[in-house]
Amino acid sequence: MSYKRITISFCAVALAFSCAQNPFTGKNTLALVPNSEILPSAFQQYGQFLSENKVITGTAEAKKVEMVGTKIKVAAEKWLNANGYTGYLNDYKWEYKLVDSKEVNAWCMPGGKIVVYSGILPITKDDAGLATVLGHEVSHALANHGQQRMSAGMLQQLGAAGTAAIVGTKSEQTQQIALTAYGAVTQYGGMLPFSRSHESEADKIGLTLMAIAGYNPDQAVQFWARMSASSAGQAPPEFMSTHPSDATRIAQLKELVPQAKAEAAKFGVTFK
Repeated sequence: MSYKRITISFCAVALAFSCAQNPFTGKNTLALVPNSEILPSAFQQYGQFLSENKVITGTAEAKKVEMVGTKIKVAAEKWLNANGYTGYLNDYKWEYKLVDSKEVNAWCMPGGKIVVYSGILPITKDDAGLATVLGHEVSHALANHGQQRMSAGMLQQLGAAGTAAIVGTKSEQTQQIALTAYGAVTQYGGMLPFSRSHESEADKIGLTLMAIAGYNPDQAVQFWARMSASSAGQAPPEFMSTHPSDATRIAQLKELVPQAKAEAAKFGVTFK
């Protein structure tokens, strides 16, 4: 069997298991591992992370993280309720923590467990910049991107096992070539574009959420421009990355801003 046929088979299996529709994207997505298993594990990992890192509490910055995070959560609830998904977030256990670290990063685990590293605050600068970050990270959880990545990883492993079985009677060199080729095809042709699409989805959803929360989505463009400047061109080429390039991301956000403002207007939020 050719590597192309193996890849097609991999995709066919993925499509066969695409059975969970997400309200934020409208797409049927991979859901081989149910949230009933993912969320308890995520909550446990979150607690362990907090116990092993310095959590900042009681400061103005820590309170800002919680305040902006709460507004993003409320915006998500408003959108879901307005679109007929009341109770969608019942299993979420929201937390918003600021962690002392020079790392320029933030994340949200499945179930609404949020961490912001203090190193990103000089780049967020203000509430709107922080809302850009939190809106994006929360959107990964809302769109079940973690669940999809876990499911895709399981399918990739299944495909690797199938490839090994197909070439199992060949020479060791042929087996190694086949597995290396399979890994490259599925990584660069499947997994990385899959991850980049998740980033773009999170940008779009997050832009809408920050707008509904009252933060001007135009400021998201300014935040990512600052992020681009801070990286000093150190990002890998886009096709080798889990994230879109800064230029791609900024261009997409500019196109999405009017849509985010129009969605916010449905909730009585307008911008000059």
